[in-house]
Amino acid sequence: MEKKFTHLTPTGEPTMVDVSKKNETERIAIAFSKVKLNEAIIEQLENEEIHTKKGPVFQTAILAGIMGSKKTSELIPLCHPIGLDKCTVEIKVNKAKEVEIYCTAKVTGKTGVEMEALIGATVAALTIYDMCKGFSHEIEIVETKLLKKTGGKSNYEAA
Repeated sequence: MEKKFTHLTPTGEPTMVDVSKKNETERIAIAFSKVKLNEAIIEQLENEEIHTKKGPVFQTAILAGIMGSKKTSELIPLCHPIGLDKCTVEIKVNKAKEVEIYCTAKVTGKTGVEMEALIGATVAALTIYDMCKGFSHEIEIVETKLLKKTGGKSNYEAA
């Protein structure tokens, strides 16, 4: 079966995918972002949180990620606006002292939530950058990817 881009008409014009004939199914997507902070910032870590004058970094990033997920259709052209049933953002510091962000988005609907999960993880990563940049600009968002999606016509899991 030949693969083709779904957001183009047969003549190549941009279009929103017609999901009107699709069945509603439970759809879940998990996305991941990784942020590398320099050692000086990591040294500020206390009880799994970094406290700044702007507030707790990770707690703020969790809220920002969820808020970003809810606004996905306003940020990405041709994304369907969907009412998320659930969205969570989890943040942890791994053994290599990198910040790992996991965003899980869930909906029962006719279209997937991959973009919502990816936006959530990315906005959380950007929020960490924003809240720590006053301390140092030696911050890298090194990875953002879809880890898993279920529901709809195909499932996916990153290798």
